[in-house]
Amino acid sequence: MVNITVRTMEEHEYDFFMDMQYESIYILQNKPPKDELLNASNIKKYNEGWGRKGDKVFIALKENHPVGAVWYRLFDENNQGYGFVDDHTPELGIAVLPEYRAQGIGRILMDAAIHQAQLDGYKALSLSVDPENAGALRLYNHLGFKYYGVSGTSWTMKLDFSK
Repeated sequence: MVNITVRTMEEHEYDFFMDMQYESIYILQNKPPKDELLNASNIKKYNEGWGRKGDKVFIALKENHPVGAVWYRLFDENNQGYGFVDDHTPELGIAVLPEYRAQGIGRILMDAAIHQAQLDGYKALSLSVDPENAGALRLYNHLGFKYYGVSGTSWTMKLDFSK
C-alpha cells in the first residue's frame, strides 16, 4: 500500500480540485477542454459556488503532492446531479491522477468520504458512474454501493449506511 495522507482541501488547492472534477468525467474520446466542459450547463452545478453548506472535499497527498480528490455535494429536486437520489443524500465524485491509479488511493479517498458523510449525519451517499468504467465499478461494488437507476448514459449507485 502506498503512503498517502488525506486531508480537507486548502483554499490554494481549488485549481487542483477543478482538475480532479475534470478527470472524474469519464469521456474516452474527444473530451472537451477543461474550461469548456466544467462550465457546460449540465456540469457547472458540480462546482458553482463551491463551499456552500454540506460541500466537502478531501485531497490525497503522496509525498506532499496532491494526487487525487474526493468530494460530495447536496442537490435538490430542482437542480439534480446525474447521481441524484434525494435532497438528503450527497452525491459523491472522485478522481485520481492517471499515473497514480490502481494503487489503492481511490479506496483510501472513498473511505475518508464515507466516514465523513456518516459523521455529518447522512444516511447514504450516491454517485454517477459510466457502466464502461470497470475499475470504478469494481471499487464501488466492493465498498457496498448498489445499482439504483440510470441517468442519461450513466448508472446511479447508492451506499446506504444503515445496511
